[in-house]
Amino acid sequence: MDSTLASITTAVLADAASQTGIERAAVTIAGTETVVWADGSLGCPAPGLSYTMAQVPGYRIRVQAGKRELDYHANRRGYFILCPSGRATDPVGPVAY
Repeated sequence: MDSTLASITTAVLADAASQTGIERAAVTIAGTETVVWADGSLGCPAPGLSYTMAQVPGYRIRVQAGKRELDYHANRRGYFILCPSGRATDPVGPVAY
């Protein structure tokens, strides 16, 4: 895991614990992917908002919090959002190195 992804996952785990009320020690990473999002919505467009149309390299981070799985989308700068079920769109592809 690269250092940027590691720092983002640390912040995501803290956010997931806060969002769910579950103790931080009980919240775990279920999976991570390095992806390219189609636009500035990071694959989680909110109704009525406009986004940059450029592709955005980033991450999809799945978190297990008790019985819930949370889907976080992030860019490489460290910005992340919790994407509600039903609003997520798939990335345009994996990042090729």
